[in-house]
Amino acid sequence: MSREHTVPDSLVIDQKAVVFAIILLFLFLVAVLGNGFITAVLGMEWLLRRTLLPCDKLLISLAASRFCLQWVLLCRNIYIFLHPTAFLYSPVLQFIAFQWDFLNAATLWFSTWLSVFYCVKIATFTHPVFLWLKHKLSGWVPWMLLSSVGLSSFSTILFFIGNQRIYQNNLRSNLLNVTRESIRSSCEKFYLFPLKMVTWTVPTAVFFICVTLLITSLGRHVKKSLLTISGFQEPRTQAHIKALLTLISFAILFLSYFLSLVLSAARIIPSWALRFWVWHTVIYLCMAVHPIILLLSNSRLRAVLQKSCFLRCGAPCITVEEKSRRDFNAPGVDTKRNNFPLCHI
Repeated sequence: MSREHTVPDSLVIDQKAVVFAIILLFLFLVAVLGNGFITAVLGMEWLLRRTLLPCDKLLISLAASRFCLQWVLLCRNIYIFLHPTAFLYSPVLQFIAFQWDFLNAATLWFSTWLSVFYCVKIATFTHPVFLWLKHKLSGWVPWMLLSSVGLSSFSTILFFIGNQRIYQNNLRSNLLNVTRESIRSSCEKFYLFPLKMVTWTVPTAVFFICVTLLITSLGRHVKKSLLTISGFQEPRTQAHIKALLTLISFAILFLSYFLSLVLSAARIIPSWALRFWVWHTVIYLCMAVHPIILLLSNSRLRAVLQKSCFLRCGAPCITVEEKSRRDFNAPGVDTKRNNFPLCHI
């Protein structure tokens, strides 16, 4: 068994690791509540109305996969914390890794397809291919979801084959530890790590291409709006700026999550080191902050959240959207200029 994959007994109890474990637990609760709320609200709407908007289908799939992924990550970290000397490719950790690989790949693909949907539906490019995609994309959402599940399942099986091969070599090998270690290292270096990089890099590249196009399109609108007399005071300009900030924050969180996955897969940081818990805190932070951004930026989800808060407090249930709608319908306000398709960002 490799020392790199075990924890010395003197390092089992570390106060700093305990502190980070508490932080991880707090971020876990935030992420579970956020993703669980999105899943529950859209799931109830889907169940009651028997239908759901294409964008919301992608959003509920992303929230549900992240909700399950949070529990898998929590189980993995608890097991590593309680059994620091366990072999990385033991049956228990392989079972957890099987679920983690599938949910992680599915989460990346759902995020990517959501960015593709936003880019095609909201961006104002006039290329014929782009206009054709804008017309056809809504009907492709079920195929997007099926392709995400299929690609995630295929990559998960390949990951499992590599993990199982390392575990079997560790059990059957009667050679020296150095030889056994070289077999494990070669499999990780030439099979698992390239496979992970391909699995994670492809959706990440598509994600950033779509986000860049969308930011470019929205940036042009903001620049044109700022050249007018009203400037920041126009509701349309404020909506563009809000969308830009949401997209930029989403891109930063996505990039941080991707880099954390790469560093974890590279085995640069051993599981017993303090840096291991730091990077896992970064992963949890990214997964906890984004559902909050989705809740605050999605008008329908924000309305449900505000109504539930008002009902608990016993106050009149008047949301910001309802107040804005009343203001827009007031005399002297041109409601046609306030229409903007960013209601789901």
